[in-house]
Amino acid sequence: MMMAVSFERYGRLYYLDPGAYSPAIGDKVLVPTDSGPEVAECIWAPQWVSDDIDGLPVCAGLADADDLARDEQNRRRRAEARLAAKRLIREHELPMKLTAVDYVSSDNTFVVYFSAPQRVDFRALVRDLGGLLRSRVELRQIGPRDEARLQGGIGPCGRDLCCATFLKDFEPVSVRMAKDQDLPVNPLRIAGACGRLMCCLKYEHPLYLKAHKQMPSVGERVDTPSGPGKVVSRSVPGETVTVQMDESGRQCACKLADVCSSRKQHDEMYGKRLRDNAGE
Repeated sequence: MMMAVSFERYGRLYYLDPGAYSPAIGDKVLVPTDSGPEVAECIWAPQWVSDDIDGLPVCAGLADADDLARDEQNRRRRAEARLAAKRLIREHELPMKLTAVDYVSSDNTFVVYFSAPQRVDFRALVRDLGGLLRSRVELRQIGPRDEARLQGGIGPCGRDLCCATFLKDFEPVSVRMAKDQDLPVNPLRIAGACGRLMCCLKYEHPLYLKAHKQMPSVGERVDTPSGPGKVVSRSVPGETVTVQMDESGRQCACKLADVCSSRKQHDEMYGKRLRDNAGE
């Protein structure tokens, strides 16, 4: 059994083992963390999964009135700390941008996340903010990808950011992956909300490599139900190829299953394999 919860509305999903509990969508549950159980909202109700998944944290139960009151108080404290931090940043004239504030109630500690183009001397800010909040304060500088994950938002595809919903780790992304997916090498087209290359270029890359091995190449001559022609473009998500017809010169989109390579190209590709296997 597995369930998914989120600490913020439309925020990142965390997966749990429901244990002995069966919460419904929208119920408040307790999630075990390093600083103690925290309140989260059930997004996916418990359901069976075919794969064996081990190591998931176990749901600590349904949240009661005291848990909800404590969670609401922590939210108010985070909001107060955010306003105070913004005001002090302006007063100290520090070149930094506040991204998020977290509060650990077990040891009365505020963790302030910020982004900046360079290293910032924030010792005076920590001293004044700690005295104002009467708590321990930690400041952590983060990069553009972490900033986008904490803030959330909508990606170029129109969906919630992958990093803010289900991605756990950031893996290296290269321009070569965009080229392999037939995308224009234009920063405005392949950059995400963080200004860096989109994360989906990485986890969709193997799908495109596999599809390109099965699909005819651009410029290859093929036979279609409408006649012979030349491939001018390919669409991996739609499993179609655009073919320019020899007779009329017009272009039409054909399903991959309806497109056949010429006999000569077929023999050159598969005949060579047969000869190599016979030689072995």
